[in-house]
Amino acid sequence: MRHALVNALRSRGLDVATALEAGMIHRIDEDHLNFATRQERVLFTFNRGDFLRLHGQYVLQGRQHAGIIVANQQQYSVGEVMRRLLHLSAAKTSDDMKNWIEFLSAWG
Repeated sequence: MRHALVNALRSRGLDVATALEAGMIHRIDEDHLNFATRQERVLFTFNRGDFLRLHGQYVLQGRQHAGIIVANQQQYSVGEVMRRLLHLSAAKTSDDMKNWIEFLSAWG
């Protein structure tokens, strides 16, 4: 994630952990989702295809995750991503996000 986005979200009270900080950069997507689930964190990603697939697998297998937010990488500026994430975080609780996939495009 862009450093500016992480800092902006943190300065507004969101508890953000990055893949880099967690030592997860070179891990496979499922490891990222498993790690986020163990940490009870909603995962935010620009990797729509792979995480849509993983979400579907989790649902079919009866597995649970803490939630996934997906966005198109080239679609939004850092400021726009921040505004949409803040809007989403104000509207949805962590319980609302459990086993849910949310599209950032819906939070304009």
